Amino acid sequence: MEKTNFIDYIRVFCKSGHGGAGSKHFMRTKYNAQAGPDGGDGGRGGHIILKGNAQLWTLLHLRYYKNVIAENGEGGSGNNCTGRFGKDTYIEVPLGTVARDEETGEEEAEILEDGQEIIWLKGGRGGLGNSNFATPTNQVPEHAQPGEPGVEGWKVLELKVLADVGLVGFPNAGKSTLLSSISAAKPKIADYAFTTLIPQLGMVDYRGGKSFCVADLPGIIEGAAEGKGLGHRFLRHIERNPVLLFLIPADSADHGEEFRILERELEEYNPEMLDKQFVIGISKSDMLDDELKAGIEKELPEGIPHVFFSSITGQGLPALKDLLWDALNTPPTE
Repeated sequence: MEKTNFIDYIRVFCKSGHGGAGSKHFMRTKYNAQAGPDGGDGGRGGHIILKGNAQLWTLLHLRYYKNVIAENGEGGSGNNCTGRFGKDTYIEVPLGTVARDEETGEEEAEILEDGQEIIWLKGGRGGLGNSNFATPTNQVPEHAQPGEPGVEGWKVLELKVLADVGLVGFPNAGKSTLLSSISAAKPKIADYAFTTLIPQLGMVDYRGGKSFCVADLPGIIEGAAEGKGLGHRFLRHIERNPVLLFLIPADSADHGEEFRILERELEEYNPEMLDKQFVIGISKSDMLDDELKAGIEKELPEGIPHVFFSSITGQGLPALKDLLWDALNTPPTE
């Protein structure tokens, strides 16, 4: 179910509405059979509009919605009547969704707020009726404009999870266990690699009724920046997290080297990742005494706050929350 219910990448064909044609019409009255041009303008074609919906957390509802087509505008008519505008088509998406053109890869829209609306593909403009072209020297214009065509093409919707803290680590580092310990989230936990295949979000209660959101993300492997393992599919979710918690298990062979590998994968994917706030958490620390902790501290990089904790016993979890809260409320240094 995990695999089918979380969809973070959708490819759709979009076509906005064609503008209606302007009317070439001449007024005829009881007493004047040549009362002049009165052709109305054509109606605008329908837009395709993206709308943010905080109740959605996946693109699953668009999985079988492969063709998004807006309504064409109606043609103008006599008596200077403007044609009806084409009906706009709305696509509701979760917060954190980025819209791109498939061919160019260019980012065209980004939804970050509930209720936010962005016109993604504009409908074609309606043509002008012949009444717009009447002049003193051309009182019976025989010309009206056709409507402009809509915009069409293959587009991509890509979801990047919005969370305050992203959990970064190798498979089986204890990320899912930590999330289940500090929030009400119930991610799948098992003693094998890649238990987590999709991002899991959990709200962490803090002092004074405050809270922050933590994302349990699939584990990194060396070479993820080149697409190995879950590769780019995982790394793009980290782009939204202002604070990254690097989880390194206490029984790791080399804690410093493990951190450097994780940091290097982030840098190769996007150098801007290094501008985020980093926190190091040594998980499974209930097996450590003070001497072993001192030895591990010597391996860790200087200048990055760290904490020892155990998700099973609860040791160090309050200190970890304090560290994360401080990082979220401290601007990164230049």
